[in-house]
Amino acid sequence: MADDDGRPVLLGASLKLYLDIDTSVAWAESLAVIARAHPAVIAGEVRLFILPSLPALDRVIAAVAGSPIAVGAQDLFWADRGAYTGAVSGADLARLGCRYVEVGHAERRHVFGEDDAIIRRKLTAAVRNGLTPVLCVGEETRQDADLAAETCIAQIESAIADSGDLSDLVVAYEPEWAIGQAEPASPDHVTEVVARLRAHLAQRGLGAAAVIYGGSAKPGLLSTLSSGVDGLFLGRFAHEPQAFASIIDEAARAR
Repeated sequence: MADDDGRPVLLGASLKLYLDIDTSVAWAESLAVIARAHPAVIAGEVRLFILPSLPALDRVIAAVAGSPIAVGAQDLFWADRGAYTGAVSGADLARLGCRYVEVGHAERRHVFGEDDAIIRRKLTAAVRNGLTPVLCVGEETRQDADLAAETCIAQIESAIADSGDLSDLVVAYEPEWAIGQAEPASPDHVTEVVARLRAHLAQRGLGAAAVIYGGSAKPGLLSTLSSGVDGLFLGRFAHEPQAFASIIDEAARAR
């Protein structure tokens, strides 16, 4: 969440492949109504971004037009053009109006076989096309905060090795063992790992990067985290607009 340096609270939500196109658009329209009326969002104290499925992107972008909600994609390819059947160009995402793109999620690693080299190329493509990367990092199994932070730092270093301007980088700390569970990682664990990640980023000259928490993030979590955590990356617990609205209220109070 925001702290003494005036950082806004950053709240993102990914729909993965849960909602169809029409439902995604209706969800986005409901969020836009909430965002346009919320004082903390209007003031820029709480920033919002949403990641619908790729086929819903253009309609979702239209649905939130004129609102304070930014839209992004859940994936991109490492090349902008070429003989790559089924690939999605970062250049086209930017042209559509995307501002964010997710890179390195655990499901992309395990379901689609993406390794560190692929994630690095995708993050480079995001930066090349002016998209803010939401880089997902996290340890596979439950372990202490120091070991978890070391794993995440190694993932960050690999991913950013070939990139240029990373002033808008967002790092989403998502311990894999917490994804899809009933409860998120403990507040103490999240706070300790995020503090380590932010310190490392600052040493690398990336102190402006946001570090947010994902992995079964839900209402009530944000208020238990320290001011060093810049926000939340939400999944299924944000699929109800009113639940998302309650998290926005929580972020405004925490700030």
